[in-house]
Amino acid sequence: MEPLLHRLSRISLNLAGMLIRVSRAEKSVLLVAFVLAISLFAFVEIAEEVGEGETAAFDTAILLAFRNSADFSDPLGPAWFEGIMRDFTALGGVAVLTTVTILVAGFLFLTRKHRAAWMVIVSVLGGIALSHLLKWGFGRPRPDLVPHVTAVYSQSFPSGHAMLSAVVYLTLGTLLARTEREVYVKIYLISAAGLLTLIVGISRIYLGVHWPTDVLAGWAVGASWALVCWLVMLWLQGRGKVEPEDGNTPPR
Repeated sequence: MEPLLHRLSRISLNLAGMLIRVSRAEKSVLLVAFVLAISLFAFVEIAEEVGEGETAAFDTAILLAFRNSADFSDPLGPAWFEGIMRDFTALGGVAVLTTVTILVAGFLFLTRKHRAAWMVIVSVLGGIALSHLLKWGFGRPRPDLVPHVTAVYSQSFPSGHAMLSAVVYLTLGTLLARTEREVYVKIYLISAAGLLTLIVGISRIYLGVHWPTDVLAGWAVGASWALVCWLVMLWLQGRGKVEPEDGNTPPR
């Protein structure tokens, strides 16, 4: 054990020394790549556990925790709260996400960040296509443990609302952050995107239309897609293919 701890300590010190010598931009890329690897690993692990039926107890316990123990057809909270959760879940719907994407792309076009606008459009369309492919590939049925509070029409794994909200909001947040110079603006954009993604996913469990692992998997793969798009945009900006962070292009 001692030699192993000694080797791990030496490796950690070497890595720390390397991080001190790299630039701030390189540190950001390393951090994003690390989070990306964790997100992908989490999705693969969840998918394997779901496929083997190992998540049944976890899914059941969490899903029922959102229901009245005396009546599983009744979600916790008053009727007006159920209405709020349906409103939240609509934020992850295709119509809302498409509208948000169009509005953001329009803003970028108006501010003469044309290439960034096309990057946003391609990123979101690619994420939507990936979501449909994964749903079709896994084909997990919807929860039948509790009545659904809202209508559903597709397979369950991964949660399309959780994944697409992560794809759209996190992709838009990270890509827009790459077009802004001020750190506080970057933090605000990414934090707002993360909050929207979080509440959409929770609303799907509350409404009984997704198993918790559906939502966790949706978050994981959606975040992975957003991070990949961020890295691609960073690379394109470095090559001058996408407008830089200041985004100041001369008027035409």
